[in-house]
Amino acid sequence: MAETDTQEAFVAFERVQKSYDGETLVVKDLNLAMPRGEFLTMLGPSGSGKTTCLMMLAGFETATHGEIKLGGQPINNIPPHKRGIGMVFQNYALFPHMTVAENLAFPLEVRSLPKSEREEKIRRALDMVQMGEFGGRRPAQLSGGQQQRIALARALVFEPELVLMDEPLGALDKQLREHMQFEITNLAHQLGITVVYVTHDQTEALTMSDRVAVFDDGRIQQLAAPDVLYETPENSFVAQFIGENNTLLGTVKEIRNEYAVVELDDGELIDCKPVNVSQPGERTLVSIRPERVEINAERLQEGAHTLKAEVLEFIYMGDIFRTRLRVAGKDDFIIKTRNAPDQRRLRPGEKIEIGWLPDDCRALDA
Repeated sequence: MAETDTQEAFVAFERVQKSYDGETLVVKDLNLAMPRGEFLTMLGPSGSGKTTCLMMLAGFETATHGEIKLGGQPINNIPPHKRGIGMVFQNYALFPHMTVAENLAFPLEVRSLPKSEREEKIRRALDMVQMGEFGGRRPAQLSGGQQQRIALARALVFEPELVLMDEPLGALDKQLREHMQFEITNLAHQLGITVVYVTHDQTEALTMSDRVAVFDDGRIQQLAAPDVLYETPENSFVAQFIGENNTLLGTVKEIRNEYAVVELDDGELIDCKPVNVSQPGERTLVSIRPERVEINAERLQEGAHTLKAEVLEFIYMGDIFRTRLRVAGKDDFIIKTRNAPDQRRLRPGEKIEIGWLPDDCRALDA
């Protein structure tokens, strides 16, 4: 269950399930509660259930079991056009035969707003996305980024309290995508709207969201603020899906003083935070983020673990150096170091010692 009580939530999924064939559940017993004004991202691989949840909330799919509420009222049986929800899709879904202004007028006409009121709302929505001078153009005369802004303006023009976005930036190039991430987040917070955003892009989820729900196999694996998700993953799926992550296999030898002593498969002993292991003898996947690994012995703090490593590959990436090492018998151990004037550039074949603090190392399910 999410932190927000479903009784007070603006958006609530209560024990929601979805099956397309009557046998296989693509969404399994989903409980999720969102307060008004939150920007929540549903993140996960293809087939994890995130888009199905968005479509059930929009009304394009029906829940097989459970209840979906908006503002405390059940909406399972309310048709999509009466839910008052704005939608933005990856393919923009603009009407090609209509001008930009006519595209924006459409949701207002459906709601029978008078012409003078429609024009005022269209002007305000276009100004919001810095497209005020483009009302007379057709979608084919706009770039991909401009079309995406119009799709966003159309979702906001009737001033919905809830906006759903399904991979809205997937078709844009990297630079424009990053710019639009910033703009959408700013706009959402300025207007105080509630946003449910679906993506499989982890960076997008971490940079835009108040909270992220990580989906896998029809369930939320973890629901938390981006920094909590990245720094304290609750299981090995979340640790490996969010950001880059080093893993070493081992066996729990003992648990003492809030730490697990793990014997790695090559015989090395290390201390870790036990996350979802509790008994000696359990297999575990030890997780450590690349940027938490230290290569400078003088900068290692007291209590740090050290392991021998061999440099296999050095990659210059501009702002950071990315180095691949052989550690504890594994050839895919990555470290990231900042490109600073005093930073050491490691060479393939070099033998070094690396270290990290036990608190930065998590013993997860194998």
